[in-house]
Amino acid sequence: MDLFFGLIIVAIVCILFITYVSIYNVYQSYIIRINEAESNIDSTLRKRFDLLSKSIGIIKASCDIDGEILENIVKLRSRKLSNFELDRQLYDSINEFNTYKEKYKELSNVESFVKIEQALTDSETEIFALRKYYNDIITKYNKMIRMFPSNIVARLCKYQTKTYFDGKNMEDEIINDFKL
Repeated sequence: MDLFFGLIIVAIVCILFITYVSIYNVYQSYIIRINEAESNIDSTLRKRFDLLSKSIGIIKASCDIDGEILENIVKLRSRKLSNFELDRQLYDSINEFNTYKEKYKELSNVESFVKIEQALTDSETEIFALRKYYNDIITKYNKMIRMFPSNIVARLCKYQTKTYFDGKNMEDEIINDFKL
């Protein structure tokens, strides 16, 4: 009889261990995918930053403008920002870039400016897809942190919910759902 209970206890411990390892591996898979998505977003944002930096010289050479052009880009060169902050700053700079494009029609005749404009448009499509991919992974990851039994593994490993790329977190979504 004692052997029977001992075997049951060993079986239960084995099942719990296998469940823990299985859930842990799913978390590790999400963490790898999140890091990959962050890296791809970072690469695309850096490319956008470089394109906007190159456009400063082209705008100055093609138009008679006094003062700073794309001031945000000049200021960003010396700052260390998160991808979230960099994306917001670049969005403002792209709006300023578009203002110069509309205000100075001669820029549309400059081949290098047109290439930068096209590359910025392409990067917008790319960053949109990367944001969606990132947010989809974060949604699944955050759900695992909140759902039983994976929330136990999350507590043991000290995993925390992550914010979406647009800066929202899971709490914002839950609060807004209750307001509807």
